[in-house]
Amino acid sequence: MPRTVDEILQHADELAARFENYDPSEDDELDTAAVVLLRSAVHERSEAERHILEAVRTARESGMSWAAIGTFIGTSGEAARQRYASKVA
Repeated sequence: MPRTVDEILQHADELAARFENYDPSEDDELDTAAVVLLRSAVHERSEAERHILEAVRTARESGMSWAAIGTFIGTSGEAARQRYASKVA
C-alpha cells in the first residue's frame, strides 16, 4: 500500500503525540526480571528443539524407527513422525 510523504509525516506526528501524552499505569508495567526469564526460556526451548530435530534426523538416517524415536522423545511413534518427518526429509 503506497503512502505519500505527507501521510507518513502525519502518521509520525500522531505517533509522537501518543508517545508524549502516554501516561503509564501500574498495569502497563512489566516485571523486567520476569521478561528476561521468559525470553531466556523461549530461547532455550528453541535451541532444545533444534537439538532434538538434529537428533531425530540422525536417528532416521541410521534406520531407527519412528516408534523408537517416539519412545525417546516421550511421544508415540506416530506423533513423532507427524511432527518431524517433513523436517528431517
